[in-house]
Amino acid sequence: MPASRIVLVRAVNVGGAKLPMAALREIAARLGATDVSTYIASGNLLCTPPGDTDEFDRALEQAISDEFGYFREVISRTPDEIADALAEYPFGDVPHGHLYFLTGAPLDDAAAQFCARDIGNGERLAVIGRDLHIDYPDGAGATKLTAKVIERALGVTGTGRNLRTSAALVERARA
Repeated sequence: MPASRIVLVRAVNVGGAKLPMAALREIAARLGATDVSTYIASGNLLCTPPGDTDEFDRALEQAISDEFGYFREVISRTPDEIADALAEYPFGDVPHGHLYFLTGAPLDDAAAQFCARDIGNGERLAVIGRDLHIDYPDGAGATKLTAKVIERALGVTGTGRNLRTSAALVERARA
């Protein structure tokens, strides 16, 4: 039985990769999703995909690529999975906390080595399952922790959302 999903499109509406949220909703509906909505203009889609969720995510990636001419990863989670990630956030109530949703679970050794690194601005890192938990004490805009750095170190890519946005997505998905 299909279930509600929070679908995150990596790095849209930044760096020239424009993806209007109306177009994202339209593409999702065209692919058979129901209960389709978006939240803020950063690639946050709430929907109930038809059938296999991984197949839907891959089809959404392809449709965005076909229509807009660039490739962006699509990563989805259930509302419960994101709520669990928020509950597991190890750095307390910090103003610059982020969850970086990964395309898969990194190897334990890679995760341990990465989290022990000094990135340069006092960031604290923890990998829990398929999620990278980040505290940016100087804000995410000041970090040297880029998507490429994360992918090289962990062997998987992902997309980040701050804790407030993550919580709002869970709340909207459960409404």
